[in-house]
Amino acid sequence: MIWPDFLEDDFPLGDGTADTSAQAECPHCGEPVEIAIDPGGGARQEYVEDCPVCCQPWHVRVRYTPDGVAEVQLDPAD
Repeated sequence: MIWPDFLEDDFPLGDGTADTSAQAECPHCGEPVEIAIDPGGGARQEYVEDCPVCCQPWHVRVRYTPDGVAEVQLDPAD
């Protein structure tokens, strides 16, 4: 996939890409999950998503580092 030029400005990696998925653990059931993330959403993102295993909601926080690595935090969205 080719990223738009503005993403390369925000995430200047040698290969021009930023993380598009992340491994995390559900705060409700403890299952490891892989979630899709969108670098086009900005360097800092917050949204609610349901666990694909237990269907409980998460509050997802994503922060991209300057080199395009995503740091993801999941908290219960109760």
